[in-house]
Amino acid sequence: MHCGAASVLLLNLGGPDSLSAVRPFLYNLFSDREIIRLGPAFLQKPLAYLISSLRAGKTCDAYARIGGKSPINEITFTQAKALEQQLNQESGAKSRNSEAKVFVGMRYWSPRTEDVVRDIHQQGIERLIVLSLYPHYSVATTGSSFSELRRVLASYPDIKIHAIESWYDHPLYIDALVEKIEKGVRAFDVPRVTPSSLPADMHVLFSAHSLPVKFIREGDPYVDHIRATIRAVAEKTAISWSLSYQSKSGPVAWLEPSTETMLEELAAKGVKNLLVVPISFVSDHIETLYEIDMLYKDRAAELGIRLERIESLNGSPLFIAALKDLILKGMKEAGWEE
Repeated sequence: MHCGAASVLLLNLGGPDSLSAVRPFLYNLFSDREIIRLGPAFLQKPLAYLISSLRAGKTCDAYARIGGKSPINEITFTQAKALEQQLNQESGAKSRNSEAKVFVGMRYWSPRTEDVVRDIHQQGIERLIVLSLYPHYSVATTGSSFSELRRVLASYPDIKIHAIESWYDHPLYIDALVEKIEKGVRAFDVPRVTPSSLPADMHVLFSAHSLPVKFIREGDPYVDHIRATIRAVAEKTAISWSLSYQSKSGPVAWLEPSTETMLEELAAKGVKNLLVVPISFVSDHIETLYEIDMLYKDRAAELGIRLERIESLNGSPLFIAALKDLILKGMKEAGWEE
């Protein structure tokens, strides 16, 4: 039994691991009523099937352009392995029974939360630090992931969890973003980020995943969390910045301005060099590799703007250090330190 030291469960979105997985992945996504309500409850899954079938072709084309699958699964497991190594170095674990284990549970693709929790239970693990890999809380992301986890855990009352649901202002996370921004600025032949070294026609655009406006009106803290992260980054860098939102879908009102609109506004203001920071993403997936690197980059070029994107955090040592610190503090708060 591993009822002593706590282990870790990282929650993330997941993504199709092949082109044949695109339609079922979309079905899982649109079946989630916490993200989008498709008519009355009894119509949710039939409508999700219809929408996923209609969108599969176009979405497959997009995934085909980035290698035929989402890299988010592999990246998340790489992050988990690096975190596990760091945690066990910290604890100086001497045996396999005392080692912390880091598991990954995906909301919409394998390994699904229910399968991972079953595995955790079979291994006799009774204490679990659960960390959402969405830094900024939203009911549509972290909220949905934890709702699904708690539904699954109802069948495993012996497993106790300590939840870490947001960490948008964690100092090491901020430092990891600053590090990537400073490296990104150097792509424009600027040696360092200081007021005197930045060209007047250069700008930083933070692009966050969009969200239906009604979520914010109902009290979702997502936008407040995003802006708090940007303020913390801006305090450490001498950047001129704007915020926009990408990846909206469906006919409801979404957060504005859209990234497409912002590109046009910045071009009208004379911006020629633009560094895009995908602020709500901690790993590469279709929103960074296709939307930003292809669609937005091409549109920016049409507008006379050179667009570059910062490297995603992915396996950044500073980012892994942030996750490690969050877990260690979570263990202390839960009283699960060994």
